[in-house]
Amino acid sequence: MFNEPAKKFYPVFELGKVYYISKGSLRIANKQFKTVQNDYEMTLNENAVVEEAEGESFIPPVQYNFVKIDMLGPYVGGRELVDIIGVVQSVSPTLSIRRKIDNESIPKRDIVVADDSNKTVTISLWNDLATTVGEELLDMVDSAPIIAVKSLKVSDFQGVSVSTVGKSTLVINPELPETEKLRAWYESEGKGTALASVGAGMGASNAGGLRSMYSDRVFLSHITSDPNLGQDKPVFFSLYANISNIKPDQTMWYRACTTCNKKVTEALGSGFWCEGCQKNYEQCSLRYIMVIKVSDPTGEAWLSLFNDQAERIVGCSADELDRIRKEEGDDMFQLKLKEATWIPHLFRVSVVQNEYMGEKRQRITVRSESPVDYAAEARYQLEEIAKLTSS
Repeated sequence: MFNEPAKKFYPVFELGKVYYISKGSLRIANKQFKTVQNDYEMTLNENAVVEEAEGESFIPPVQYNFVKIDMLGPYVGGRELVDIIGVVQSVSPTLSIRRKIDNESIPKRDIVVADDSNKTVTISLWNDLATTVGEELLDMVDSAPIIAVKSLKVSDFQGVSVSTVGKSTLVINPELPETEKLRAWYESEGKGTALASVGAGMGASNAGGLRSMYSDRVFLSHITSDPNLGQDKPVFFSLYANISNIKPDQTMWYRACTTCNKKVTEALGSGFWCEGCQKNYEQCSLRYIMVIKVSDPTGEAWLSLFNDQAERIVGCSADELDRIRKEEGDDMFQLKLKEATWIPHLFRVSVVQNEYMGEKRQRITVRSESPVDYAAEARYQLEEIAKLTSS
């Protein structure tokens, strides 16, 4: 739903209720942006009909796709939202965070959860979740409740952390098989085990974690030679590759909201309109969304990059690169891009199949990036050689 239909139907829908929906338009889901495992998506315009199903008793349960805390690294900085189930270890008081853009105060609360990977992570609850269910968790934290949280954004703050977004939901002590399993683990061993933060020792440059950068290592040909990779769900690999080309004539960035980072459009009159915030802002920022060509001994491939990884590779923000092009000329702009080529990097990537104009295409997206630690790389290579010689 967009614009007027969104305003019309937003008050109608309530979580946990059942509805009859008709006169919507159906199309194949864009897998690049989907957040649930659906093959189709429906759009409602102002002529759509939404009616509550009075007396309907069957309500399908929420479908979760839980990610273990120690496996959050590959999702850092990506668009994909994750679901987490964990035992609550601590709950902070409500904090008031003031946004720079409009000086508005937003409630925030941090909770720390653990799971049977023996790792903990901080979940930041925002807005209503911080003041309602967050207050409830504060009252019952001593009983170590288990929470299931759907649709969390993974960032590299403090190495690895997660936070709620507008669509996030949180359930306390859900009736799930995973809850029973997690409770049994916590009572038998988790309660007395020293649990480490998943972000400990990880900086922004290696938020994917050394383990993820050196596990599932493949050559580019392993990905490009198999057109069926990622057909059912994203698959993850690690790469050691050189950046061979950054096309200067590609679309490298988009205008983004300075509050939520979503794309903005020029507003009528002046300023920029953010659909996500439903507000008009005087200023916006540029955020990278670009592709780079990488090479290794077996071939080459195009990788999609998002803002955080692109900033580290190019060496400056999108706003700064745009300034260089406008004020210092096209030659300096291209030189800046050329300086980033033929440098080796470690990449953690996801591979999915996208459908465009009825044709399936392979999309390789960088989830995390790290400069090569040659000492660590040498140890890895020696271990691989040892495996070959022992067999």
